[in-house]
Amino acid sequence: MPFGQIVIGPPGSGKSTYCHGCSQFFNAIGRHVQVINMDPANHRLPYPCSVDIRDYITLEEIMSEQHLGPNGGLMYAIESLNESIDLFILQIKSLVQEEKAYLVFDCPGQVELFTHNSALFKIFKRLEKDLDIRLCVVNLIDCIYITSPSQYVSILLLALRSMLMMDLPHINVFSKIDMLKGYGELPFRLDYFTEVQELEYLNPLIEKEGSGVLGRKYSRLTETIGEMVSDFNLVSFEVLAIDDKQSMINLQSVIDKANGYIFGSSEIGGDTVWAEASRQGAAMVNYDVHDRWIENKETYDKLEKEARDQQLKEREMQAKEIDVNEDDEWESALREWEEKQGTNYVR
Repeated sequence: MPFGQIVIGPPGSGKSTYCHGCSQFFNAIGRHVQVINMDPANHRLPYPCSVDIRDYITLEEIMSEQHLGPNGGLMYAIESLNESIDLFILQIKSLVQEEKAYLVFDCPGQVELFTHNSALFKIFKRLEKDLDIRLCVVNLIDCIYITSPSQYVSILLLALRSMLMMDLPHINVFSKIDMLKGYGELPFRLDYFTEVQELEYLNPLIEKEGSGVLGRKYSRLTETIGEMVSDFNLVSFEVLAIDDKQSMINLQSVIDKANGYIFGSSEIGGDTVWAEASRQGAAMVNYDVHDRWIENKETYDKLEKEARDQQLKEREMQAKEIDVNEDDEWESALREWEEKQGTNYVR
């Protein structure tokens, strides 16, 4: 059974950078991954692309022929692909049947495609039906929105609407979490924002953001939205720093459980060490996110750097040894990914 993840999120949230990181990370641990570009406006792909929507239709052609702007042209392009999807499905089918690939779909950043337009939803449902593929949505959202209470409530509503619209296992992620400390002080601990509990504590802060009669009405609307999100009780967040090894491991462990990869035929992908580590919980490390990324970020960064340097020295001393056990393979693969990764976020 094939597996994959659908990467969505607003513009600038780091979707393509994340897909590039997935390509390096999965190949390092032995999982055969293929990335599919679903954005006809994405001209600079940092990753090797197996299937590209631009081979079928380009945004420039749509805008010229239909006299549409960028947003309208992109919506038209996705709807056009949905109407002539057979060839696209054949290409995806060859990846999952002949190459036994794990798929990562890099989607456009226009939120309309995940809030009220059903074109992409129909495409992925067709893939599920025809290929029996297990998919999970990974919704990336820039962590800068945490710093504004009203914007935070807005992205909660956006995440909830996307979850209801896509109708698939869904993981919400605050991306670029390593940059959060530089954005200013938070009114509450970071885990308050990731766990999305007791949103009424934000009300006084939301009121301070508005002034006058219009501001009070706006504050009341935002409070009502927060109450609705709380009533559904569906939204929570993981965190991600793409160039941090443990952060990437933790997120992929959560995603593998959401789409069922760790319970399925993961051995076909070749990453048996990762699969076994995930099943036993050895791959994922639990730590206090506020302590890691806010209070003691520099200390954690320093300790991780020292650990990497020490492991590198030990690896060099053992380079001539022939016997390598599975744990060595796991660490070696992750170190290779780390060396390739770098801090290449789209800021």
